[in-house]
Amino acid sequence: MGQGRAWIAALLLSGAPMLSGCGLADSHAPVPEFLRVKAPEPPIEAPPDIKQLVGAKLDSVFASGSQPTHVRVSAPLHDPRGLGWTACVRAELTSVIGKPLGTQTYRIFISDGVISDRRHIEADDNCLTETYEPL
Repeated sequence: MGQGRAWIAALLLSGAPMLSGCGLADSHAPVPEFLRVKAPEPPIEAPPDIKQLVGAKLDSVFASGSQPTHVRVSAPLHDPRGLGWTACVRAELTSVIGKPLGTQTYRIFISDGVISDRRHIEADDNCLTETYEPL
C-alpha cells in the first residue's frame, strides 16, 4: 500500500507543471479567451475642462460665420468609442446669409485635450436630456 501512495504522489507532482501553466497564457496566446491573462486596461485621461476647451476653440465646434451666441456645454462623459471624452455643446447660430438658425446642438469628441470631432446630434441623442451650463 505504501508503494501505491508513493506512485500517486509522483504522478501528481509530475503533472503539476503542466497544470500550473494552463491559467498563465498571456493575452496574445493562441488559447481560448477564458484561459488568457487579461491585458491591463490603458489609463483613462482626466476629464477635460469643457468650458475652457470650447471657449478657446469655438471654431472647432461651429462653422465660421455662424456667429455663435449663448454657448452652453454639458458635463464631459467617457467616450464609448475609446479612451477620450464626449460632451454636448449648444448655441444660437446664424446662417451665412444672416438668417437666424435658432438653437443648434453638437456632440464633441475630445482626445488628449483636443476637440477631435464634432457632429450635429440625431433625434435619439442623449444631448437632448443633458444639463447645460453657460461658458
